[in-house]
Amino acid sequence: MTLSRAFWRAAGERAIRTFAQAFLAMVGFTAFDVLQADWAALLGVSTGAAVLSLMTSIVASEIGDKGTPSLVEEP
Repeated sequence: MTLSRAFWRAAGERAIRTFAQAFLAMVGFTAFDVLQADWAALLGVSTGAAVLSLMTSIVASEIGDKGTPSLVEEP
C-alpha cells in the first residue's frame, strides 16, 4: 500500500480532530481565562496528540508484509 494523497488527507483530518479534542480537554469546561492560560502547554500537548494521531494512521496503514515485524523482507 502506498501513502496516497487520499491517505494523507484523511490522516490530516484525523490529526486536526485529535488536536482540537486534546485542546478542549486541557481547557476543560470551567471558566477559561485567555490572558492567564498556559498557551505553551495547551499547544504542546495538543500538537503531541496530533503527531501521535498521524503516527497511528501510518502504522495502521499496513505498510509492508503482514506477519513480519518490520518492512525488511525475510531471506
